[in-house]
Amino acid sequence: MDCLGCTNCVAVCPGKKGVKALVMKPLETQLDVQKDWDYCVASVASKQDLVDVAANVKNSQFAQPLFEFSGACSGCGETPYVKLISQLFGDHEIVANATGCSSIYSGSVPSTPYTKNAKGEGVAWANSLFEDFAEFGLGMSLAHEKLQARVADYMQKALECPNCSDAIKALAQKWLDNRNDVTATKQVAAEIVPLCEACGCDICKGILSVKEHIAKRSQWIIAGDGAAYDIGFGGLDHVLASDKNVNVLVVDTEVYSNTGGQSSKATPLGAIAKFAAAGKRVRKKDLGLIASTYGYVYVAQIAMGADNAQTLKAIREAEAYDGPSLIIAYAPCINHGIRKGMGHAQEEQAAAVECGYWHLWRYNPALEMEGKNPFTLDSKTPYWDKFEDFLKGEVRYASVAKQYPAEAAELFAAAKANAQWRYNNYLRLAQQQWGTEPAPTAE
Repeated sequence: MDCLGCTNCVAVCPGKKGVKALVMKPLETQLDVQKDWDYCVASVASKQDLVDVAANVKNSQFAQPLFEFSGACSGCGETPYVKLISQLFGDHEIVANATGCSSIYSGSVPSTPYTKNAKGEGVAWANSLFEDFAEFGLGMSLAHEKLQARVADYMQKALECPNCSDAIKALAQKWLDNRNDVTATKQVAAEIVPLCEACGCDICKGILSVKEHIAKRSQWIIAGDGAAYDIGFGGLDHVLASDKNVNVLVVDTEVYSNTGGQSSKATPLGAIAKFAAAGKRVRKKDLGLIASTYGYVYVAQIAMGADNAQTLKAIREAEAYDGPSLIIAYAPCINHGIRKGMGHAQEEQAAAVECGYWHLWRYNPALEMEGKNPFTLDSKTPYWDKFEDFLKGEVRYASVAKQYPAEAAELFAAAKANAQWRYNNYLRLAQQQWGTEPAPTAE
């Protein structure tokens, strides 16, 4: 009963010898297998501990999603990204969610798609406004940072405490040596808490008072393009400039989706939206490139349906980077009016990248520290001859041609030229020489 019938899984999942692995069937013909589902949920344990779920796309899907069965629109392009992040980091993930579609499907009282694993671990989630979502998430991170400083103080004192056992001292030293390692700090938390409860000295009581902060957390800030590009941009810029270790996911539908499809600064040139009824006349803001100019912000632009390996790599790199990160994820939306239907949302992402409408790239400051070019262009050379066909496959563009035929050709040509201009800019950045000093300019 949780299936929304979008058919994305059927379209994406491969088969064998021309036979699809998944097929859609009427609900009433499948009611007899409900007992099999119930058995799997109750009796079959997760196998994610048997593989390295971060190693590749296949392995990542052995991990239990801690975001499941959301109430998002059928075929929503946003939720697969949120689900994947929960599979990779959900057991120690904290989310500050901006108001928008993502806050509605993530926290519609009295239910939530966020769940917990067999150990009782799951995503801690809270929602804030359009205008302060980034500062809200930064506040969470600063609070945890402050409390971890208390943990460090107690761990240091435990090393000198005559009442603490050698086992407690060994664990305290392990934590001090590995305080930024998720696996190590979780192990310390599991082992040191019962030992401290048994000891009962003042230092151990102090450790117990901050036991929820012994394990390292993964701080995520989730927002749509309306919040990130427009209303909350000032706050987002402030947070990225703070150099704090927070991860920002922007699910980019290129329009204010939740409030009815108004134009945002993420809306591309030529697309119809509310407040741009005749097609937007200015180019889309390049949020990622703006953020990359700081030089110490990890930035990636991704599209799961186009390259799921690049998506996984970018998310892993962003979380591993010790500093602010920004991931901009292309998310097809019902507001786009995809003519194939939202059941082909993943395919639409692939088509967007193939024709040059959307580009995949990563900016990793860690590479610059190694003397390498921090900018990597992951997109292949686009098939520009497919660009206009892609536009005509979505109502937000096709309706321009229908309502304003005299202007449509000019707008579509301008949209293509802008996409080429942006791609060429990325290409130049990817071809820059690093590790050598540039030649001085002539006097």
